[in-house]
Amino acid sequence: MRPQRCTALLPIAALGIQSTSARVGRLAPRDAACRKTSVAILGGGMAGVTAAQALSNNSITDFVIIEYNDRLGGRATQADFGKQDDGSPYVVELGPNWVCIVAKHFRLPPWWWSPMGRRETNRPESDLGSGQSGRPGVSTENPIWTLAKKHKLKNTPSNYSSILTYDENGHTDYSRMLDEYDAAWAKASARAGRMLAENMQDETARAGLALAGWNPRHGDMKRQAVEWWRWDWDAALTPEESSLIFGAAGDNLTFHQFSDQNNLVVDPRGYGHIVQEESRTFLGADDRRLLLGTRVTNITYSDDGVTVHNADGSCVSAAYAICTFSLGVLQNAGADAVAFRPELPEWKRVAVQKFTMGTYTKVFLQFNETFWPADTQYFLYASPTRRGHFPVWQSLSADGFLPGSNIIFATAVEQASYRLEQQTDEQTKHEALEVLRQMFPGVTVPEPLAFMYPRWTSTPWSYGSYSNWPVGTTLEMHQNLRANTGRLWFAGEATSAQYFGFLHGAWFEGMEAGSRVAALLRGECADAHDAHDAPRCGDRPHYDPLHGTSPLEDYRAPNGWAASSFYASRPE
Repeated sequence: MRPQRCTALLPIAALGIQSTSARVGRLAPRDAACRKTSVAILGGGMAGVTAAQALSNNSITDFVIIEYNDRLGGRATQADFGKQDDGSPYVVELGPNWVCIVAKHFRLPPWWWSPMGRRETNRPESDLGSGQSGRPGVSTENPIWTLAKKHKLKNTPSNYSSILTYDENGHTDYSRMLDEYDAAWAKASARAGRMLAENMQDETARAGLALAGWNPRHGDMKRQAVEWWRWDWDAALTPEESSLIFGAAGDNLTFHQFSDQNNLVVDPRGYGHIVQEESRTFLGADDRRLLLGTRVTNITYSDDGVTVHNADGSCVSAAYAICTFSLGVLQNAGADAVAFRPELPEWKRVAVQKFTMGTYTKVFLQFNETFWPADTQYFLYASPTRRGHFPVWQSLSADGFLPGSNIIFATAVEQASYRLEQQTDEQTKHEALEVLRQMFPGVTVPEPLAFMYPRWTSTPWSYGSYSNWPVGTTLEMHQNLRANTGRLWFAGEATSAQYFGFLHGAWFEGMEAGSRVAALLRGECADAHDAHDAPRCGDRPHYDPLHGTSPLEDYRAPNGWAASSFYASRPE
């Protein structure tokens, strides 16, 4: 999930859908050799734990959580790094790092809450905290912030105005370009909202920015760095690869629904602590319903049930399963990851491959001193030759973070991340030090005392950091990513249309999927939380087929298509 600034999503109107018939929950035929349960939850990250919590809240306690790692939390994971004065290590976050805080109290118009929106939870408001309605689009508080307060997660505000700009010659002030970008993005975002409301064709964020007046030349490395800071650092993809409509939408709901204030988690227990603590609200000590260190190898599903086979030879037979695997794992299904039997239907496989799994890499260094300005949080570097080459550095040594730690970290995404993952630590450390020595020519930059970075793309239980919407995707395509296949349901940050890429997206989707499956087991419909939304009964809808924007009869000479593109293939 996105480790950095919170963003969000515009309202999405409901479209015509193809829905399969509702099915009342019934116990499925079970494999006699397998452990029996009503619901198998695949993955113990935020979505998986929240799905189990939703089941438990609905009096469904017969479930099993199957988790690859020996801990709960998923991509909310941390690592020991460096040393404190007493010899003990610091703790740094490898995955999600920020939490969007403070409720904003306003109500969106009813048409912003569509029949394709989701019921976020069936828990009473009092269980969620003050101001927490449990659904997007009304006066609400980010559920992750609610949990952070509940479990006293240590965090400190990020100040994005506390930034200095650099190039290969050291400090040089091009901060005015930040304002130039922001002015252009305000125009592009407003245009994206009109495009969504009027059902116009999507375009790349690059096109949207260019039409709004921001179109830096490839050799304008300072503006390229500014753009990276404003776009890539959040999306983990370039503007050329990203949807304008859903990128802008993703910038609205969290900032305007929750808050534009973001706090960096610096808790020695790790961000994943809130996931582990929430699991204790419904799991007991040594609970047999939790299978840690268990790798799923095969999922066999049908309209009658799901059987899950594991690498250790065990298996679980369930009436329903909720798969919370990352988009990256689903994209590698049948290769290096889990296999599905039967193969997932084509509409589901197309949706899985249509969306993008980004990679966000933090490169940590600890030194024997803080040689950078101690009162500044962020440092933006414009490489003279490569866009996205160690562009953003963040100090953890300041008060409120890890004071006196002398720790700083850089961020890489996408192609830069892939390149770093193929290098040795020594090669990457050399490159990072070279950049720091360009940024601070007046000081002697020493060798670091500690150095570390994760390799998310090759992590077999993740295969990337978090999802994003590429250009040309649609709400219907995303609904196909969310939709169940038989008794196999899906949840996670990637299935959240409104909060894809964020931990609160995983929370909402886990809560919704768990509530829906609980309702199926009880033979009921899941209650809606909005007067404009009907109760949810049976399967999630999906769209098959998905049509394009140009019918065949438009492929004619007046439209520049004079010759047929259809040719009979020759027999071998």
